[in-house]
Amino acid sequence: QAQLAESGGGLVPAGGSLRLSCASSRSILSYKKMAWYRQAAGKQRELVASITAGGVTDYRDSVKGRFIVSTDRSKNTMYLQMGSLEPDDTAVYYCSAGIGGVQIWGQGTQVTVSS
Repeated sequence: QAQLAESGGGLVPAGGSLRLSCASSRSILSYKKMAWYRQAAGKQRELVASITAGGVTDYRDSVKGRFIVSTDRSKNTMYLQMGSLEPDDTAVYYCSAGIGGVQIWGQGTQVTVSS
């Protein structure tokens, strides 16, 4: 079964940057779409950004112009480059991928933005 593993989270001051990685145990060409979600304490999980196998990207309005989602097929990894971070970006970030009608998830990585 495919597995996903996030890394790159941490504590960063407002205005700073972080790059999250999502490593897949199998070729990312297997997935029609990959995505980043986040869940802040006491809130529902929300979609942050997605990228299709064809490279089409989509972002939630609040991160447009600040976050960039990309993939490296040679490393079977998806990235989320986050810039101009705000305290409201504080959350656990999860990567997800769809395969065979099933959505799989990583374990999450904490991002904390201090004001």
